[in-house]
Amino acid sequence: MSGSCPWNPNATRVKSRILLFVDAMSPCERRVCRWFGADPYHLFGAMLAGAVADRRLASNPAAGVRLPKMPRAEDRYLTHAEVEQVAAACGDYGTLVRVLAYSDLRFGEAVGLRVRRVDVVRGRLDVAEAVTEVGGVTVTGTPKTHQRRSVPVPAFVRPGLLEAVDGKPGNAYVFTAVRGGVRHIGAFRRGVWNPACLAVGLGQLVENEDGRERYVGLTPHHLRHAAASFAIASGASVKAVQSMLGHASATQTLDRYAALVGDELDGLAERMDAARHADFSRTSRGPKVVAIPREATGT
Repeated sequence: MSGSCPWNPNATRVKSRILLFVDAMSPCERRVCRWFGADPYHLFGAMLAGAVADRRLASNPAAGVRLPKMPRAEDRYLTHAEVEQVAAACGDYGTLVRVLAYSDLRFGEAVGLRVRRVDVVRGRLDVAEAVTEVGGVTVTGTPKTHQRRSVPVPAFVRPGLLEAVDGKPGNAYVFTAVRGGVRHIGAFRRGVWNPACLAVGLGQLVENEDGRERYVGLTPHHLRHAAASFAIASGASVKAVQSMLGHASATQTLDRYAALVGDELDGLAERMDAARHADFSRTSRGPKVVAIPREATGT
């Protein structure tokens, strides 16, 4: 590899050439990167790091490249009513939608959930596996952060969850395709999600330059954002939301949902005032006022 590498690791322009390389990647190459859960630069950098570890390169020329900031799409947080509309329109997959929207699971974690990891009575899901599709092949592994976690299930979701696990063996998947097997996100979006969102007005079909129509609107990942917003609005701490989402750190949660946490601060003073009032109401007396001698104040 080092003999055929077009870059000289000591060249002053090597980092800009890497940026040009990444920018010139074809749509097919970018899709391959997404299959591996990485953007082109980081996937390419990981390949070069592997070459360094294998002693084929003296150093990683991609290390330390300052990438341009990518514009972030405006956040869209669903309301409880919108989630219920989509869930109802998804028919038999309504419970899956509610689990995604209220238990903070990633789609791969939800379809990789097995019956033995569901505690309907206690209202808990043990998230230990995730299913992904790489190049049409089903791959089962650990969750994204490789950490097992337990997430709560609201009471109103439990009846549907009980129905989903009823009669299935412990090792079976809770949510499966119509004919059994793993429920892949691509087929789910085309056959269930997109039509449901179109039906309730949360998606639309637009015409491409070639005259073909494509879906534009909500995606299943919006349910994960909704789950975070519902938890924060319900008073959950950042640490609790981090645990539910399966983020590696609370900093990651704050960085992603800082606006929601900021909105909660608006009502913090009112809640503190109400708590103080409730405390004094229980004791049937107000705060004790203590007179401070004039000489103690220095006046």
